Amino acid sequence: MSRKAREAVQDAVAQLGYVPSMAARSLAMQRRGAVVLAVSSNDPALFANLFFAEVITGVNEVIETTDLELLLVPAASDRGRDRLARILGSRGADGVMLLALRENDPLAKIAESAGVPVVHGGRSLDRTPRWYVDADNRGGARQAVEHLLATGRRSIATVTGPLDLHAGTERHLGFREALALAGLPDHRVVHADFSEAGGAAATAELLTRHPGLDALFVASDAMVAGALRTLQERGRTVPGDVSVVGFKDIATAQRTQPALTTVRQPIVALGREMTRMLVRLMDGEEPTTLILPTELVVRQSSDRS
Repeated sequence: MSRKAREAVQDAVAQLGYVPSMAARSLAMQRRGAVVLAVSSNDPALFANLFFAEVITGVNEVIETTDLELLLVPAASDRGRDRLARILGSRGADGVMLLALRENDPLAKIAESAGVPVVHGGRSLDRTPRWYVDADNRGGARQAVEHLLATGRRSIATVTGPLDLHAGTERHLGFREALALAGLPDHRVVHADFSEAGGAAATAELLTRHPGLDALFVASDAMVAGALRTLQERGRTVPGDVSVVGFKDIATAQRTQPALTTVRQPIVALGREMTRMLVRLMDGEEPTTLILPTELVVRQSSDRS
């Protein structure tokens, strides 16, 4: 269309007060008007999990400004993956967001073979996707341990997340980097699964192996409740005997006893920016990947005064 013709059309639109029909636009662009949030988890209480609840809050903030529908698909099981493949194979959605992918996760192949825009929430260990939104997991963990060092702690241990998750590996690397820069050993480590029970069991194992530990970096707030319970059962006071720092700053972090020092992960923003990126891709734009900053929030659990 020539510039003159385009200006004529724009003038006509302005004079008629025309409002484009989203249904007609979707039909013209062969859109179904839906997007998928697929989560690589088979946890039956998935959507009661505070992390996923906050991600969905951010996703919904953007969805509500559009005429799109949101489909939530837990897809860690064969049944869930088959459902996602059917939805995408039948063109039942115009784009997909993938969350919590593990190493060699088949969800990536299912989504990327469907011919629709794909945005990843976080990264997987085996690949760096073309479009993703992530948090600075390594930098946040390093800052947490540097804070413990600044308060005089030297026998610092960690309860990691799963090391087949990019976030779990990055937080462990941040822990190791901070101790290496301080010239301290980084062997006080037990791996867990981001659950409260996992945090309790891992902390018990650390105390058995390293009874003199004086600080604990726990790689997610969900594990902290278990860690604090184990410390109390073993007669350790917090922060008197052991300082504790978590990661995420979920709503319960301020209600622990004592209130938890933690790394604030921008979880709602993660969901929001994933969705904005997907909508831009669906509109034919070329967004850039995004790594969101984290922030250390200091509360009583690491206060040595």
